[in-house]
Amino acid sequence: MNSAALLVDSFGRIREVVHEVVDGLTDEQLAARVDPDANTIAWLVWHLTRIQDDHLSDAFATDQLWTSDGWSTRFDLPFPPLATGYGHTSAQVGVVRAPADLLLGYHDAVHARTADLVATVTNADLARIVDTSWDPPVTLGVRLVSVVADDLQHAGQAAYVRGVVERRG
Repeated sequence: MNSAALLVDSFGRIREVVHEVVDGLTDEQLAARVDPDANTIAWLVWHLTRIQDDHLSDAFATDQLWTSDGWSTRFDLPFPPLATGYGHTSAQVGVVRAPADLLLGYHDAVHARTADLVATVTNADLARIVDTSWDPPVTLGVRLVSVVADDLQHAGQAAYVRGVVERRG
């Protein structure tokens, strides 16, 4: 297995968990909180997808699907156009309400583009600097691993919330 195939597989696992978490839930279940300030499934899936869209579009110098494909209009959230959810308050988390088909549609679009982008990555590409605002500067390889790790963490959190919501009945 080469680097590109490993990356495609890694991002595919994120997609699998997102679908397992979101499929079959109502809008109310997607917006449920395990406590008054907890993140919702809708917010977690929206956020992890926004991070993937934002970070990969930056690393590969492409437009974010959020804006270029009209997802921001479909979600109609009261945030700046390029908001990703980073640093959101409890109140802002609560504003992110979306049906399953919208969450999965955006995630699937970002996943498809991600798979296309990472399928072309070579071992040499992984050393390319993509962000000089950090010390040391961030390479493509580090950025991609960071996105996979962050997305899987949030997908796991969403799976936990789903389990709590389903037990509450």
